[in-house]
Amino acid sequence: MRAVVQRVDKAEVSVDSKVSGSINKGIIVYLGVHSDDTEKDIEYTVDKVLNLRIFEDADGKMNKSLLDINGEILVISQFTLYGDTRKGRRPSYNAAASPDKGNDYYLKAVEMIRSMGIKTETGVFGAKMKVDYINNGPVTILVDSFKIF
Repeated sequence: MRAVVQRVDKAEVSVDSKVSGSINKGIIVYLGVHSDDTEKDIEYTVDKVLNLRIFEDADGKMNKSLLDINGEILVISQFTLYGDTRKGRRPSYNAAASPDKGNDYYLKAVEMIRSMGIKTETGVFGAKMKVDYINNGPVTILVDSFKIF
């Protein structure tokens, strides 16, 4: 499972000009599911994302997590995180999970986050979405449950 995590002051995602999710201070997580992912990958990724120390403490150092600041999270499915560009010019998405598995794991990740009492908003799986946000920092972090980076 892959996640691109961006620290934001606010964010919203829209489908067909209708807002499907909106947050204030917190993080956007673009989430991609690999065809070989298991439930352990969901657990690892959610734990890592929620506990990343990317928010500033009183001394201005990035020492606080989303949990520490009671931040909000916007989770957006993004199969293109598994685009392989090593050959040719058109990315291959063969490593991405099937839509059924992708949606299932995406929903499980969202439910796991919500079960922790975090305000969690989402995009619409499989839809063409418009994302509008104010990136704070900017801070952008990559997470991969296979630990390749």
